[in-house]
Amino acid sequence: MKHLITTADFSNEEILKLFDDAKMFLDLKSNNLLQGKIIVTLFFENSTRTRSSFEIAAKRLGAEVVNLEVQTSSTKKGETVEDTIANLDAMKPDAIIIRHSDCGLPASLVKFIKCPILNAGDGRNAHPTQALLDLYTIMDHYNYDVDGKNVAIVGDIVNSRVASSNLELLPRFGINPILVSPKIFNVVSEYKSVKNIKKVIDDIDIILSLRVQHERHNFSRTQEELEKSTKKYAKKYCITKDIIQNRDLIVLHPGPVNRNIDISDEVLLDSRSKVLEQVTNGVAIRMACLKKLILNQ
Repeated sequence: MKHLITTADFSNEEILKLFDDAKMFLDLKSNNLLQGKIIVTLFFENSTRTRSSFEIAAKRLGAEVVNLEVQTSSTKKGETVEDTIANLDAMKPDAIIIRHSDCGLPASLVKFIKCPILNAGDGRNAHPTQALLDLYTIMDHYNYDVDGKNVAIVGDIVNSRVASSNLELLPRFGINPILVSPKIFNVVSEYKSVKNIKKVIDDIDIILSLRVQHERHNFSRTQEELEKSTKKYAKKYCITKDIIQNRDLIVLHPGPVNRNIDISDEVLLDSRSKVLEQVTNGVAIRMACLKKLILNQ
């Protein structure tokens, strides 16, 4: 039984095959590949893009989707997530999609089920389908000629599961990460790290901007302090036209975008912004993942 817990679960060859399927699914037309299959979504953290993307992907493939409403589930009565998963598995779904704030939780649930688990994000740990759609967006733009390209990952790297998954995946295809963040948001890694993107902007082919994840910070601030720190952060790390100028690069963001903090309004409207293209690609990538794991092909 194959699962998608981290991007390391798929080989490079499997990922390229996945991209072939995604390209086929990009028109987002419905088909019956998963007709008669039942997919359960279980989101313990808020989600708009990822949850709706997975659900639309499943329905485009002809599957039925069952949403377990966590707020009214038995976990609120004291049932463990492990027991919840075991009970769901006893109902014989064809796949379970889960998001949880605990790092490593989806991996720990594998032993309790007989169907594939797809990790839709676990804490700061991993967000494999986001990294896959990011890589697909990059590969598609550069006609798969990505070896030696440089990506600036900008922002709250330490709290970002998107950054974590991309740091595992992108170098496997020859893309070189450069980490751009204030010291408080940085991570110790083998990759080049700078505090100011202007120092490396001439070497950059891709910018992956990240949201500051205040909900994962273990310190509290007043509203006034938060607004002050946000303005200070945006002055240096917001991706603006002044920073990218007319350079030949592309700008990505996993969403939600904090406008004029992560990326300026002007850059979001620029043809080099791939943010909405990422959303479209995300449905196709998740269709390909569901096809692969459920049909084993």
